[in-house]
Amino acid sequence: MIEKEVFGDALKKIEKGIDEKYDFVFDTVGKSSFAKCKSLLKPGGAYMSSELGPMAVNLFLSLVTPFLGNKKVRFPVPLDRNASVRLIKDFMEQEKFKPVIDRLYSLEEIPEAYRYVETGQKIGNVVIFLIMDSVSSPMGVIKE
Repeated sequence: MIEKEVFGDALKKIEKGIDEKYDFVFDTVGKSSFAKCKSLLKPGGAYMSSELGPMAVNLFLSLVTPFLGNKKVRFPVPLDRNASVRLIKDFMEQEKFKPVIDRLYSLEEIPEAYRYVETGQKIGNVVIFLIMDSVSSPMGVIKE
């Protein structure tokens, strides 16, 4: 199993008082909140979640945050999924978007990967590789 640090480390930096800011935080699994991520955002930054949030708070916040400061909540409404996928692809190619890869597992480690996901502690994506090369991966340099 291989771990890659990104979002979890950003949250740890907040706890330690390290001031690193981002233009955009996209919570793809709905495990965070605008309140937790607000301090991660640069002025004018945006938080987006794939989930409604507790009591549909993200819908409400997407309506009121444009009037309450310079950090916004955006709620995704996929009108053109193909265009959305192309936009993310373009951002990735331009290195403007970095997916959060929590852990990488080999095919033989699927039971361990499943157990990890079931703990509810995953922060990013869990990726299963059919063939694992310990020297390189599509994610670039990673820790073993």
